[in-house]
Amino acid sequence: MNVAQLPSETAIATPTARGVDIRLEVAVISVADIDRAKHFYSGLGWRLDADLTGDGFRVIQFTPPGSPCSVVFGSGTRTEPYAQLELDVLRSCGELVVSDIEVARAELADRGVDVSEVFHYAGSEGRVIGPDPERRSYLSWASFSDPAGNIWMLQEVTARAPGRVDTGETTFASSTELAAALRRASVTHGEHEKRTGGQRDENWPDWYAQYMAAEKAGKALPI
Repeated sequence: MNVAQLPSETAIATPTARGVDIRLEVAVISVADIDRAKHFYSGLGWRLDADLTGDGFRVIQFTPPGSPCSVVFGSGTRTEPYAQLELDVLRSCGELVVSDIEVARAELADRGVDVSEVFHYAGSEGRVIGPDPERRSYLSWASFSDPAGNIWMLQEVTARAPGRVDTGETTFASSTELAAALRRASVTHGEHEKRTGGQRDENWPDWYAQYMAAEKAGKALPI
């Protein structure tokens, strides 16, 4: 083999994409007084995302300015009658988000992690094995523990809830995340072309850009 050929062969090789990104989404902290915590963190200028009360528990969620990660503060006894989701979240040390729950679970398992099967929550049935039947964002989960017994909840997020992203800029953490967004846009754009009579959309780059930016910010998607 001519050594002079190596640079050009290397240049045209397609790099192998890294695995699914796993991002810290929520840290969970137990507090004795929810109202005191709410007053304190509101005073810091943190955004209040949620204030949920149930039978025997209460949780609030705050996001620091400009932070992609939020904090859940919980109060109450960690036993039933919590709703199963709230119970699982409060037992964990935080939530991690991924764009594809099944791929992420498989990658963790390949690394020797004792990770649960993918599951979703179905009302009084609690945990049900398998992802959300409609594969809706925020509704498919898996969980795993580290050697110290710390539990992590793994959550599939593909479209952000309105208000969750407070910036007008659209950013992707990696080429893997960008590629996943492009695939989802491609599938949806195919349906868009069917609805418009099957004609090729010459402005597809603009449609892709609009779709991906709206999905990232939790806004209404183009159809």
